[in-house]
Amino acid sequence: MIDVALKSNDLRPAQVTVVIDVLRATSTVAQALDGGYARVLCTSTLDQGLALRAPGRVLAGEYRCLPPDGFELGNSPSGVATATGVELVLCTTNGAPAIVAAAAASDEVLLGSLLNLDALVDRLRADDRADDLLLVCAGTNGRLAIEDIYVAGRIVAELGGPATDAARTAELVATATTSTTELFENSMNGKVLVDVGLTEDIAWCIRESVLQVVPRVAAATTSVATITA
Repeated sequence: MIDVALKSNDLRPAQVTVVIDVLRATSTVAQALDGGYARVLCTSTLDQGLALRAPGRVLAGEYRCLPPDGFELGNSPSGVATATGVELVLCTTNGAPAIVAAAAASDEVLLGSLLNLDALVDRLRADDRADDLLLVCAGTNGRLAIEDIYVAGRIVAELGGPATDAARTAELVATATTSTTELFENSMNGKVLVDVGLTEDIAWCIRESVLQVVPRVAAATTSVATITA
């Protein structure tokens, strides 16, 4: 059965959980691993991110979409396309906390985006545990984010099979969308990115299946999720 948590606070335990924050955390993690970072350490707060500073680590994050003080990089996937360290520390408002929370609830946590859509779907098809699959939309400050729901709907449509009403709702959003660019740029998160001059991040994140990496939570504490390819 495929289920969708339309907001991150609807998270529940599942055999396999996929976290989606397409604008931009899960896109950035996938791009970072493809770009040569060995691991991405996702943290829930800026202070936790700063506390992880160490040789070989690059700090990336966002506060109101922009790089916070003390961080080398923002949350733009283009900024991590070429590794400048061994590990990336990523601290974001919605995606990183959703990843940490999912790691506490499920043994197998993957990250999804449009960038790795085909690779992720192939991975899920090959996993017998995906009979109990939860797609978690990170959302925005506890509210729905239509772009995350769209990506969840694309995954539901690709996988087929039994699905909950929430999953079918996401699928309807995906199948009714005629322009991904228009949907993303007119979403609440998309409008904020446009307003702060990060329209290019939207263009980067809507590219489909250009990466073969499937990020996976390899280890986690109550505050940090360690992600590898």
